[in-house]
Amino acid sequence: MISDRELATRVAVSGDQQAFTLLVERHQGAIRNYLRRLLVGDNAAADDLAQETFLAAFQKINSWRGTARFGTWLHTIAYRKFLDYKRKHQRQVIMAEVPDAGQDNRQALEDEVMAQHLMCLLKPEDRAVLTLAYAAGMSHAEIATVIDQPLGSVKARIHRAKLKLNKWLQGNDHSIQTQTNQIPNTEERHA
Repeated sequence: MISDRELATRVAVSGDQQAFTLLVERHQGAIRNYLRRLLVGDNAAADDLAQETFLAAFQKINSWRGTARFGTWLHTIAYRKFLDYKRKHQRQVIMAEVPDAGQDNRQALEDEVMAQHLMCLLKPEDRAVLTLAYAAGMSHAEIATVIDQPLGSVKARIHRAKLKLNKWLQGNDHSIQTQTNQIPNTEERHA
């Protein structure tokens, strides 16, 4: 498999659209899911921002230095697109996706609605760090790069956001299905 670095080099040097198509195919799911979490279910806006992210990445591919993973660089662009969108649209819309016909997605849909509700309880910056940590699987250092914040601030944001969500869940008679009945602590994984 061709590395992201090699594909990006092909795009930067010769404008290779097939190479860029491969990069989009590799990363579009992660970028869309990230933006959908940040926009708390406004999937149409998230998809629009994902397209804007990839357009910006294509236009700025020469600015990727390769010091961070290509996916981290894309998440940085997506986060900046989200911040621009947030400034322009100061409202949040909660929408649930319609499950596929013929499948029993009731529990998955209920979980998604609960996740969207919980994300609404958080500030956009806290939603961003939790989504990057848990959905994108990024390390704290990578998250710090994406949101352009010090590492200690990222760790504090994640910790405070988890505490806030746990407090709400306990106060509202809900629980997350894990061994410890709390939001998982990934400090070791993300240190």
